[in-house]
Amino acid sequence: MTATIDKAQFRKALGSFTTGVTIVTTRGADGKDYGLTANSFNSVSMEPPMVLWSLGKNSSSIAAFAGTEYFAVHILAADQEAVSNRFAKSGTDKFAGSKVARGHGEVPLLDGCSARFECRIAYQYDGGDHVIFVGEVLNFDHFARPPLIFHGGNYGLLLKKADETDVSATFGGDWLGNLLGRAYYQLLMPIKADLKDKGLRDVDYNILSVLSMGDGRTAHDLAQLVAIAGYEVSDDHIQALVDQGLIRVEGQGQDRTVHFTQEGRSYAIELLALGKSAESDAERELDYREAQVLKLLLKRVIRSTSDGLPVHWRKEHFWRENNIWRDDVQAARA
Repeated sequence: MTATIDKAQFRKALGSFTTGVTIVTTRGADGKDYGLTANSFNSVSMEPPMVLWSLGKNSSSIAAFAGTEYFAVHILAADQEAVSNRFAKSGTDKFAGSKVARGHGEVPLLDGCSARFECRIAYQYDGGDHVIFVGEVLNFDHFARPPLIFHGGNYGLLLKKADETDVSATFGGDWLGNLLGRAYYQLLMPIKADLKDKGLRDVDYNILSVLSMGDGRTAHDLAQLVAIAGYEVSDDHIQALVDQGLIRVEGQGQDRTVHFTQEGRSYAIELLALGKSAESDAERELDYREAQVLKLLLKRVIRSTSDGLPVHWRKEHFWRENNIWRDDVQAARA
């Protein structure tokens, strides 16, 4: 007797098992390329080398895979989420924009993955509502790129556990505030050195930073936004930057607006490029997945602690369409 199982709960339970993400490709008997995203891949044997994967019988590609002799399995790299999504959709040109080579049986081979296996179909088994394909591995490539993973219906990044250097003795243990503060201070060191060479102060840097997120702010708004970094902006601070030729002021009183001069805009771009360079240096000992996980977790910390922020400190008040954090910074680094 077949047990009665709640399909939704069964699928949810299976999702507890973390897998990699693959794209399986073949060249059909009709001469067309076929490919789809699958996480049913697994190893079978070392001698001879064999792997397996399964495909639903209701798949539009089932006839192509069942009627071919060869297929290729691509284990996707951590930065290939968009490729995975493209091959998971039906009715689209899945290979558009992909660099394709040819393997055994003219099977299309994709670039940029973590590993790749070219296989000859050795067996096909009926597996309920799926067909199980067992392939003998004829050739493989291992590119040592961190893999994309899938768990609980969502993509993820693999982060290896490792011993960490103890930096806590002088800086207050593992309290997150201390760790974030030290990391921020060390990232700013190249910028602080450049500011010192030009006779500028930390408050000047914060004024220029806020303007870089959106030019043409009132002096009142500028002071409110800079205050998030713990600095009070005075008329003397604004006048000092005017005297340096980095900003100009239009109007009078608290409603007067502060703008970059061309020289100030150029210097702000230079500071942003220094910051991006410092970020690259800081990530030298991090691989792609570690850097992405770090940023993801920091964004979560920011989101989870944002409830107590004054309204004027929310991100929508910092960012404007005329910010210089995108194309201008890339141009400065080129």
